[in-house]
Amino acid sequence: MSARTPESARDIPEATVARLPVYLRALITLADEGTATCSSEELATAAGVNSAKLRKDLSYLGSYGTRGVGYDVEYLRYQIAREIGVTQDWPVVIVGIGNLGHALANYSGFRSRGFRVVALLDADPVRQAEVVAGIDVRSFDDLDRIVVEHGVSIGVIATPAVAAQDVADRMVAAGITSILNFAPGVLTVPEGVDVRKVDLSIELQILAYHEQRKATAGTEDAS
Repeated sequence: MSARTPESARDIPEATVARLPVYLRALITLADEGTATCSSEELATAAGVNSAKLRKDLSYLGSYGTRGVGYDVEYLRYQIAREIGVTQDWPVVIVGIGNLGHALANYSGFRSRGFRVVALLDADPVRQAEVVAGIDVRSFDDLDRIVVEHGVSIGVIATPAVAAQDVADRMVAAGITSILNFAPGVLTVPEGVDVRKVDLSIELQILAYHEQRKATAGTEDAS
């Protein structure tokens, strides 16, 4: 049975990398249900993709399936987690503790997926008097100290749009090299810093587009 090392992740297409966490989540669910082995079709259904795409994606990782048997759920779960890098504990800092920041701080999925929120930061002194999810909200000025103390490389921005670029600049200067941005707008960062953007309004607008298309199709069918 061949296997690839985590260093080989740079050879994996970005679209495949984006689907690996989906496969991991599906495998975790299957394992929790007591499933020991599964076929590519079963895993594809659980992940919401077609089986041919899943087999191609997993081929970049190595040969983890057995013909006639399928995939060992726990073993494949570990291999994908290792490839992604979540077999270790990643310290994360969240900046901006408004409503969204509160929700992110209280999200239990971080801990179960290999991420540990080590600090919550906000520039508002009123926020700094709060305790969220058992963590004291600290001043944004403490960012440099926290990054060094905890070895933080991942930062989450949940601030208003007007503050996001400044926060990103400060994160980069402090040594953070990966940013998850929930603030509207586009961030400018130097080469070597990865940014993933989550825009809930855009996702809703995409759904609205599909709803409009369905409504239009229904009208045409009725005519």
